[in-house]
Amino acid sequence: MKNLSRRDFLHAATLGGLATAAVSFSSFGQNPGSGKNRKMTIDLVCGAIGVSASQPEAIELAAKHGFESVGADGVYLASLSQEKIAELQAGMKTKGLVFGAAGLPLEFRQDDSRFAHGLKGLPIVAAGLERAGVKRISTWLSPGDGRLTYVQNFRQHAARLRKVALILKDSGDLRLGLEYVGPKTSWTRARYPFIHTMAEMKDLIGEIGTGNVGFLLDSWHWYHAGDTVEDLLNLKAQDVVAVDLNDAPAGIPKDQQVDNRRELPAATGVIDVGSFLKALNQIGYDGPVRSEPFNQAVNKMSKDDACAASAAALKKAFALLST
Repeated sequence: MKNLSRRDFLHAATLGGLATAAVSFSSFGQNPGSGKNRKMTIDLVCGAIGVSASQPEAIELAAKHGFESVGADGVYLASLSQEKIAELQAGMKTKGLVFGAAGLPLEFRQDDSRFAHGLKGLPIVAAGLERAGVKRISTWLSPGDGRLTYVQNFRQHAARLRKVALILKDSGDLRLGLEYVGPKTSWTRARYPFIHTMAEMKDLIGEIGTGNVGFLLDSWHWYHAGDTVEDLLNLKAQDVVAVDLNDAPAGIPKDQQVDNRRELPAATGVIDVGSFLKALNQIGYDGPVRSEPFNQAVNKMSKDDACAASAAALKKAFALLST
């Protein structure tokens, strides 16, 4: 399932070629970090690593490469009967897999008519996720706008996302995770910068006020926003809906880094992914952790090699929980 044009958005906004990944195919075992009693799962979202795969194919790839959870395709699940969902779940259980999070299947960042159209179809998707036992859904916020001021944009986001959250709440109490985009090169590109830090996102979550909205946290954006381990420790497990784990290329000043030039987790050490994960583990976060490197070298790989590289990088990062 595509992450609703995020990859296309970044591609359109690119300022040059993508960075080359430093990929390791080392084996780190099936349960790194298990000594710390972690509840987080090593998660595969195929679209986040440039792999095109149906839900059944994603499940097979996740099982083959040692993942513990797999992203949910809400549109696909909504098309299945309860019997077919039960068969899918039984197959996942034999493979030691559970569902992670789904992507929000509607566009809320643009005009009213497009938002209204997407909102009409959301209850069907939410019902499918509920039947499949999926409790998490996530999306990202654009860090700026060419037309709306910060306050205008804040009010629009709060009003629209409140409607989204209420539908999700009524459909099996689904939780909505929101991701801020942190790089300075992203939020300074638009005429009117918008939310790009954890503190600002807290304000929006509070304004939405439905009780089922939290964070989609990304180590990349956490690093670029200047957020800290202490900021993470001030959260509760329920505040975090989903997590992306990425590293940054070495040798580039932070203020010059570009959102679609990232590295796989623990590839360079520029971002302290160990401390990031340890803080989430300390607060008891119990959801999926997936990589989203937007990396040309990974994108050029075969499906199996890309999944293997992502799994190896995530397991390397999770091994830091035991250090």
